[in-house]
Amino acid sequence: MSDKTTLPRTVGFWGASLFPVNGMIGGGIFALPATLVLAVGDFAPWMMVCGLIIILPLAFVFSALAARFDHHGGPILYAGSAFGSFFGFQAGWARYASGVVAIAANTHVAIAYLAVLFPVLDDPVLRTGAVVAFIAFTTLVNLVGMRLSVGLLGVMTVVKILPLVGLVVFGLTTRDPTIALALPEFSQVESVVLLTFYAFMAFENGTFAAGEVRDAKRAVPRALMMTVGMVAAFYVLVILAYLAVSPVVTEGESALAAAAGELFGQAGIIVLAIAAAFSIAANSLGGGIVTPRMTFGMAEQGMLPRIFAHISTRFQTPDVSILFYGGTAIVFSLWGGFAVLAAASTLSRLVMYFLSAAALPVLEHREDKKVPVWHLPVALLAATSTIWVASHASPRSFMMLGLILLVGSGLYFLARRQPIESASE
Repeated sequence: MSDKTTLPRTVGFWGASLFPVNGMIGGGIFALPATLVLAVGDFAPWMMVCGLIIILPLAFVFSALAARFDHHGGPILYAGSAFGSFFGFQAGWARYASGVVAIAANTHVAIAYLAVLFPVLDDPVLRTGAVVAFIAFTTLVNLVGMRLSVGLLGVMTVVKILPLVGLVVFGLTTRDPTIALALPEFSQVESVVLLTFYAFMAFENGTFAAGEVRDAKRAVPRALMMTVGMVAAFYVLVILAYLAVSPVVTEGESALAAAAGELFGQAGIIVLAIAAAFSIAANSLGGGIVTPRMTFGMAEQGMLPRIFAHISTRFQTPDVSILFYGGTAIVFSLWGGFAVLAAASTLSRLVMYFLSAAALPVLEHREDKKVPVWHLPVALLAATSTIWVASHASPRSFMMLGLILLVGSGLYFLARRQPIESASE
């Protein structure tokens, strides 16, 4: 390989924290409160605590694994080091496909909020065009460079968070939320478990671009654990505010925008619609930054055709991987709506979670070094939780997962026939 095969380390701890924050706080925070309240009523805030409990073992596992690696790929490296190249590829490919599908799903939610301001977007053709334009814009921004993309991501994060903070503060200080302590019928809880779990997915985003993070073995694990806790608390507060306001949602109106309307009138609806649009844009931008680093990492290791490891000499970004990601996301955006896409995204990501959870004890046993006693039971809990969540997926989601893995396997075996060499200019 030539000497120009790496990307510069330009991301610090706070930049690495932006990736999981914007992965977890995207379209879900605007769609889930009303969905959970509809399903389980006043018990909805506790559902998010349940989701946190389910995701915590996985967060611990990824933090322990991230402390061992400082290159691109995250789960690709974890599963690959433990079980071999093919399983490392499947972990990465499943997560990559999940990221593409998630961006497509979230963009549908973004356009739904923009339709509050621009009713013309209710037209199916114009809505489809807006979804495609949204994804194309974030893809082009990501081509420019990591430093500029992270800076823009930070600004967009502030813009999307502040209106939600205002909703929480004014909602909880002017109204009293009703919180149920009695567990609803288990079938009701079970019916929303995938969407609850979905709220915390993408906490692992910071691991994908570790090769561009300074002091990655320290910064990435800290960023993962800090952001999971903060996002969980924020979700609970937003749902509490929604319960406190208890807005009357009319047909075609977004639930949190209706809550803002109850507190601030038409101005509140407009501000929340703008916040939702920025939230999805930040989610798409963050995904567009980190997810292409997975195909880049897989190409570096000979798991994908070497063209995916191409680096732009002008922008110092993995341009082919970024463009492929954007194009694939546009294709997926033309299929289905938020709920179906979100469920399929969850199932695809569970493959990566399971392989990563299984990788930790294997790697630690192989090294034959003394490790914290809690690592093995936590890894087992993480693996068990992924199987339990997967058991709730629909047959249609499993069919889509099979197609994703089949396509990926074809690319993998094609790549293994090629010599590993630099694709950079």
